Amino acid sequence: MTNTTDIARAATLIDQADLLLVAAGAGMGVDSGLPDFRGNDGFWKAYPALAKARLAFASVASPRTFEEDAALAWGFYGHRLQLYRATVPHAGFALLKDWGARMAHGVAVFTSNVDGQFQRAGFDPQRILECHGSIHHLQCLTPCCEAIWPADGFVPQIDDAACRLLNEAPVCPHCGGLARPNILMFGDGGWVERRTAVQEARLEALLAKVRRPVVVELGAGVAIPSVRHFSQRVVRDYGGRLVRINPREAGAGSALDVGLACGALAGLEAINASL
Repeated sequence: MTNTTDIARAATLIDQADLLLVAAGAGMGVDSGLPDFRGNDGFWKAYPALAKARLAFASVASPRTFEEDAALAWGFYGHRLQLYRATVPHAGFALLKDWGARMAHGVAVFTSNVDGQFQRAGFDPQRILECHGSIHHLQCLTPCCEAIWPADGFVPQIDDAACRLLNEAPVCPHCGGLARPNILMFGDGGWVERRTAVQEARLEALLAKVRRPVVVELGAGVAIPSVRHFSQRVVRDYGGRLVRINPREAGAGSALDVGLACGALAGLEAINASL
């Protein structure tokens, strides 16, 4: 765990802010029991059938897999959909909501996670930007149009041992073709980004109103740095400050900002004790 001085500095930054920006990467869900797909080792531990076939995460998580083997692709994403629907967000989500409630402009979320955990934890959906989309929404694989619709009616039945979908895959209501999650995948030229673009416009409008935003960044690595780029932009373009919580890559890059080398829940609880 990091030292008490850094924790106190993080608490001070949060106390002085007028907007709490939660910037969350994959490490945010680990304390809720969700798997960490960092590297193939973590991915294969969660999906032994794919490990046996030596299929890498970037290979399975692609539109090409839906085109070539829809039962495998939906076996993977269907399993994740079931997992995320059943997962209870950890106590750190409630702490962040409480902090934001004290601020003049409240709390907003930028996340690369597709799991819908912030909505499940009670955050305002109008203040969440899911930069890689959401597994809880579907689109046409082709795509035949820009339509995006909820995945609520799809209940996947999965052969976990083989990571394959057993029931019928969802289809596009407009053309009857195969549907896929509205998620930005690897090598993806067909992602319909309209929903995410609307979320982004709302967040940008909010940022234009604030003077002292603080970003609490949680579990965001450097391999796919979408969340880190957002954090750095808020610091650079909006005069924000950064509290980075990451067990492996906690360097904040500025003496004015704070890095805590720990997991998301541990870091949030430590800060909360100092507020």
